[in-house]
Amino acid sequence: MNKGELVDKIAEKANVTKKDADTILSAMLDVILETVASGDKVTLVGFGTFEARDRQAREGRNPSTGEPIKIPATKVPAFSAGKVFKDKVVGKE
Repeated sequence: MNKGELVDKIAEKANVTKKDADTILSAMLDVILETVASGDKVTLVGFGTFEARDRQAREGRNPSTGEPIKIPATKVPAFSAGKVFKDKVVGKE
């Protein structure tokens, strides 16, 4: 499912126009991006949590030469699915 298809489904379920659904979805994604980028978590109970996590520095290998390289520490975006989401995917609900 791409964004356009998601917008169509949201518009149908919420009984709003596609334009309104697109505006709401875009605003929601912007807020999540800005919040996580600033270092805070976004928790949607039952769905999951969006957050930034620290990834430690480590040693890797150049695949071409096999030479060891240092990979610096960085922050990465992460998502942890909530219980309701996990149960739905597994088929318990």
